[in-house]
Amino acid sequence: MARIPFYTADVFTASRFGGNPLAVVTGADALDDVTLQAVAAEFNLSETTFVLAPVDPANTARVRIFNRTAEMAFAGHPMVGTAFVLAR
Repeated sequence: MARIPFYTADVFTASRFGGNPLAVVTGADALDDVTLQAVAAEFNLSETTFVLAPVDPANTARVRIFNRTAEMAFAGHPMVGTAFVLAR
């Protein structure tokens, strides 16, 4: 089984274990949709983001957001948290 890096972040807070929790999985290009959903369910957080290579070369990444049961088109705190993780 491949090892894929992930990070957890607490968004909208300066305190550990406060704010909105988020898991960010980087290098997720090799994962299919079923696996993405299973990973999000395993984290059991309100949202998990998956960072993939961009479709458009003008962008630096593509991000998919999943909650425990479904993919989401957009959500604010996951995008803010993912940007924070990627910037670090």
